[in-house]
Amino acid sequence: MSCSSCSLSSCVQLVPVFKGLRDTEVALIEGITESKHFRKGSLVCVEGEPSDSLFVLHSGLIKLTQSSRDGKEHILRFLFPGDYCGQFSMLKNTESYVNAEMLEEGTVCCLRREQFLPLLAGNATLAYNFLLSMSEQLHYAEDWAGAMHMLEVEQRLAKILMYFYSKDGAVLAQEAHPRKILLPASKKEIAAMIGTTAETLSRKLNLFAKWKWIAVRKRVIDILDLDALIRMSEIGTGRKM
Repeated sequence: MSCSSCSLSSCVQLVPVFKGLRDTEVALIEGITESKHFRKGSLVCVEGEPSDSLFVLHSGLIKLTQSSRDGKEHILRFLFPGDYCGQFSMLKNTESYVNAEMLEEGTVCCLRREQFLPLLAGNATLAYNFLLSMSEQLHYAEDWAGAMHMLEVEQRLAKILMYFYSKDGAVLAQEAHPRKILLPASKKEIAAMIGTTAETLSRKLNLFAKWKWIAVRKRVIDILDLDALIRMSEIGTGRKM
């Protein structure tokens, strides 16, 4: 189903890449955007298989992973509504370098290479926004790689909690308290992302709770002292405490 004809609000309007475009340009993008519904556990794209599309998450939650040679799964990041993946494979016309698994049932909007690249080539604002967004993704990857080597577990935990807090899809909007977030995966998977064990993660969460920075209820994190978490996440990044 094309994005322009589906009953959902346009996924184009969710994505920072497409901000600042004129209504006529947005309409062109909507005209080439196809929306697909995916069930929980299904794969949007598969590592090693050809992929010619940019995938924009409209609703739901996606986990991006890579597999090591011994078959172990490594979580790269999570996609929340408005996030996208597949840009490198689309631009280079190569196989996907990730698995994109739906952790929640949802809708993904797809823009195919043969239709999207001519629009990109003919619109300076769109091309600039696309490059800027890709550079932000690369900066995030480099920043996280540095954090894994230079920061202590407490700092890495604070950093990933702040990342989840920055994503609307992780914040429990229906809650009366505006600072409740839902961890998008199990504690074991979150622990692997920050380079520690599930047991250590639990201890550090309990430590943050003891300090009254957070309250923990299974996968729900209630942020009690946002400033303290921000300061902890920024230690060692060159910013002042």
